[in-house]
Amino acid sequence: MSREQQAVETAKKAFLTGRSKPLEYRIAQLKSLQRFIVERQKDINAALKKDLNKSELGTPLYETLGLEGEILLAVNKLAEWAAPRPVEKNLLTLSDQVFIQPEPLGVVLIIGAWNYPWAVTIQPLIGAIAAGNAAVVKPSEVSAHTSKVMEELLPLYLDKEMYPVVTGGVPETQELLRQRFDHIFYTGNSTVGKLVMEAASRHLTPVTLELGGKSPCYIDKDCDLSIACRRITWGKFTNCGQTCIAPDYILCEPSIQDRVIEEIRKSIKEFYTEDPKTCEDYSRIINQRHFKRVMAMMADSTTAVGGDHDESQCYIAPTVLRDVKPDAKVMQEEIFGPLLPILTVSGVDEAIRFINDREKPLALYVFSPDNKLIKRVIAETSSGGVLANDCLVHYSVSALPFGGVGNSGMGCYHGKHSFDQLSHLRGCLIKSLGMEGVNNMRYPPHTAKKLDWARFFILKQVDLGRVGRLALFSLLIVIAAAVLQRYLQ
Repeated sequence: MSREQQAVETAKKAFLTGRSKPLEYRIAQLKSLQRFIVERQKDINAALKKDLNKSELGTPLYETLGLEGEILLAVNKLAEWAAPRPVEKNLLTLSDQVFIQPEPLGVVLIIGAWNYPWAVTIQPLIGAIAAGNAAVVKPSEVSAHTSKVMEELLPLYLDKEMYPVVTGGVPETQELLRQRFDHIFYTGNSTVGKLVMEAASRHLTPVTLELGGKSPCYIDKDCDLSIACRRITWGKFTNCGQTCIAPDYILCEPSIQDRVIEEIRKSIKEFYTEDPKTCEDYSRIINQRHFKRVMAMMADSTTAVGGDHDESQCYIAPTVLRDVKPDAKVMQEEIFGPLLPILTVSGVDEAIRFINDREKPLALYVFSPDNKLIKRVIAETSSGGVLANDCLVHYSVSALPFGGVGNSGMGCYHGKHSFDQLSHLRGCLIKSLGMEGVNNMRYPPHTAKKLDWARFFILKQVDLGRVGRLALFSLLIVIAAAVLQRYLQ
């Protein structure tokens, strides 16, 4: 039995003991996970410094504070999330118990990504624990130092049988995908996402795919360009552009392109100094393979800002490309690096057409003081999420579902959405053995009179909230039962 098979079997056996079902167990595991984040912050910081050159003070902001917030939310709300959820009844079920009961799926496979290796790996794990599942955690091998910390330290805090960590590269991931899971949660690119979905289909395993794409950013000529470009600069060049919801390219009218470039130049200097290479808060490309991939994208475009690079340090300066054509290399795939192309359009009409001619993105950004224009962009486009007049921060709102659509992914998570995504929402109806007379309308022999009664009970729309008294409807059922008992026998 391979190491991967053993981890899966161990998790299955642990889940079958039933110990993850009580809410007390789940809360204890979540609190242990929070304790891990707090007590091992230095180890987390050190690993991310080696992997991506992330700064000590930037790491909590982008990686772990959000996780702590998600854990606190889950602990405080778990009893509410896991409780039976009453649903609206019809006249036929008025006296019955009708509700949705969330229940654990079983064993979940979580395949993390390397760009925010803690945030995008542990956040699904929080949802899996809260929902009462077992989970096999597969951190990305690309962020090797973080993967090692996760493998060595996480089992010291969590139930290591219920939540094993499996490390390794492509062969290990392929071996995991050959096993049968009850759900697979993958964060990464669409190419690998298709392979994950194909593997999952062999067992009819449901998947959540958190992918990416080219997230557009439209700037209205009437907005405050200084503020808009400051926020875009932050959203684009955080983590050296290696963010799945980073603004991938700018759409704006030709008349404001020069001003946009100048404002972004100012913001780069403000955030990362005259020499970003020496700035502690400016990250690095994850490895030389990705460095070469990003550099190749610049070949046929004009550099307006930046362009400096150092392969030995996987360093690429914050770079703005101007007058970029739709067929340029930088426009053919998600950039996932510190290049910001600017394409000119005649206005919002052309911008909307441009966006809709391409794959549905994970995020869509629009900067404008005109609320009607913003609502129009929302109404006439499709994307995983929309954010007006800022970048990235919708990710931090636990009440919003985070996920893609079409080529940018399927399924969603964050807060209660994580719990629901990794639960089976089981429909339940409990009837009494009394009041059999009301059921006569459904039993053979079928007659026109029975059909009329069925039509009344099934099609009659009643606003239970307004009536507000269950007793009134119970009385109606009793009367109807008596009538049916008399006339339909």
